[in-house]
Amino acid sequence: MNSTIVFEQLTSWIQQEAVAIFWTCFVFVCYGMLTRRLFPKIDQSVDDGGFKNDSLKKAYLTVRWLSGIVFSAVLLVVWGVDISGMLLMSTSILAVTGVALFANWSVLSNITAYFVLLFHSAYRRGNFVRVLDGDNYIEGYISDIGVFNTKFVTEDREIIIYPNNLLLGRPTQINPRNRFNSIGKIPKPEEKKMDELNKEI
Repeated sequence: MNSTIVFEQLTSWIQQEAVAIFWTCFVFVCYGMLTRRLFPKIDQSVDDGGFKNDSLKKAYLTVRWLSGIVFSAVLLVVWGVDISGMLLMSTSILAVTGVALFANWSVLSNITAYFVLLFHSAYRRGNFVRVLDGDNYIEGYISDIGVFNTKFVTEDREIIIYPNNLLLGRPTQINPRNRFNSIGKIPKPEEKKMDELNKEI
């Protein structure tokens, strides 16, 4: 008797919330399709770049967090959660977050730059990179790309940590013919010739 009542109540609830249940299933299907399509591409990019498994775990975790937040917000709307009181605050947060993910001055823009660098074919582990900043430069071998910064190893075995957003926003030479030092000002042509002569002597 009790099971019959529970079944009837469950059936009645499903009929009342049929639209919300349908959209919930649709959201979960979209989430599953997104992860199944995106994760293999991330895996392939990490393998092609020769990066460590730690980079792959960080990329998976970041994607899960970002997509989880978006899909959770969609589910709240689907189930009719009253967010009218928080609408102004939520739109402000979204606007600030959106700007922060793409503005060069923001720390969060390093996350956006991280995925761009991870999928970019030029930024591979072991490539010798020279980053130009006006008359200044840094150069070294790409050791690892993290969520917020990229690690360079110089020829003198010094480690340089460089922010991802600055790396993406600066002119970069990949595997240049001539090597300078790990960091400094770009030498003038006369200075280059003098350095070459001194090396020969």
